[in-house]
Amino acid sequence: MNIENQQIEWKESWRDEYIKWICGFANANGGTLYIGIDNNGVVTGIQEPQKLLETIPNKVKDILGIVVDVNIQAKDGRHYIEIVVEPYPFPVSYKGQYYYRSGSTKLELKGAALDKFLLQKQGKRWDGVPVPNVSIENLSENAFLNFRQKASRSKRLSSEMLQDNDELLLEKLHLTEGNYLKRGAILLFHPDPEKYVTGAFVKIGFFRTDDDLVYQDEIHGHLFEQVDKTLDLLLTKYLKANITYDGVTRVEMYPFPEAALREALLNAIAHKDYSSGNPIQISVYDDKIMFWNEGQLPENWTVERLLQKHPSVPYNPDVAATFFRSGLIESWGRGTLKILTECSLAQLPPPVFKYDLSGFVIEFKKSNELTSGKTSGKTSGKTTEKILILISQNQEITIPELALAIGISERSIERSINQLQKNHKLERIGGARGGKWNIIDSTQGG
Repeated sequence: MNIENQQIEWKESWRDEYIKWICGFANANGGTLYIGIDNNGVVTGIQEPQKLLETIPNKVKDILGIVVDVNIQAKDGRHYIEIVVEPYPFPVSYKGQYYYRSGSTKLELKGAALDKFLLQKQGKRWDGVPVPNVSIENLSENAFLNFRQKASRSKRLSSEMLQDNDELLLEKLHLTEGNYLKRGAILLFHPDPEKYVTGAFVKIGFFRTDDDLVYQDEIHGHLFEQVDKTLDLLLTKYLKANITYDGVTRVEMYPFPEAALREALLNAIAHKDYSSGNPIQISVYDDKIMFWNEGQLPENWTVERLLQKHPSVPYNPDVAATFFRSGLIESWGRGTLKILTECSLAQLPPPVFKYDLSGFVIEFKKSNELTSGKTSGKTSGKTTEKILILISQNQEITIPELALAIGISERSIERSINQLQKNHKLERIGGARGGKWNIIDSTQGG
């Protein structure tokens, strides 16, 4: 026999309470419950198997409202029951309670976990749920102005759409359902989203050690406001800039690239699990900074997969899509690539991406080798060097993707590429489709 796992459970004898295990299988990925087998997988046998063959299906149907296959099996002259449960596309409850099979355990779903499960079974996401008793009049005009300004600069929305009234704009952004506003609209455009969503804010703290908090701040308001205020607070209060001069020009270099911090903050806000009730937390130390948000990522998620054009599905698709249209964020793959590129240009170690049951963390660390602010400032400003780094990571990267990752126009990218080709630092192999870039090794003769 196989061992107990997510889809196999053994019981020595039948009890009606084991219908909870069947409920868990039905709500997860299906599975098989065996009756007459002990915890070691040894067949101990059962009495009156024919009677169970008749009573179990009826009890399951009456209590759960589903149909299961019940079979009699035998080994070494001992009979046992096999109950095969298929996964169900709709939520299955046991007397009003919902169970879910995870690993080899049966979990009762409650609170936020239950809400999330029920929404997923309905094909919905948390931010797509309509909210009663909130109208467009309750939303912030400043938030709409902020969005229109950013979207106009990004040119990801037509000027005609940006001229629509607020009600029509929300409809085209898929932030309404019938006469209701979705939760995503509340987060993005309400002046006080915490009135409807607990924990919809950002908390920043400066720590000497993990248990020595020196000071902290909280940033509230609609999400566009949180982005601007949080980044401003980080740069003016929490991170000390290294001041140098390039001739008569004053140069301020922060210990971490501003563009990378901005991407980390935006991804935390867009991908956070707002049903958790916990704020985004930013922990600043003398030698590192960490962005934490509660949330989930797809199975087999890795940075490498992102860089190979396998972006993650945002936990809040309505919020993420609106951020994208405003020009605040790129796809997860491009945004993560930008973080890595900016850290490389600033001569910093690659950031650490960590994900566990508590949430998702991006950790930036200072370099062990001190570099001058003047050198780093000049390096980070060179578009050509950014292009070469991006190409070294992906030879098939396109000009639009380079423009998105670096944050400049496609025409500027084309000019820089022409300059690299003129200086014999870069060549194109193949055509626009199916071709690739090749960085020319300047150490070779010729």
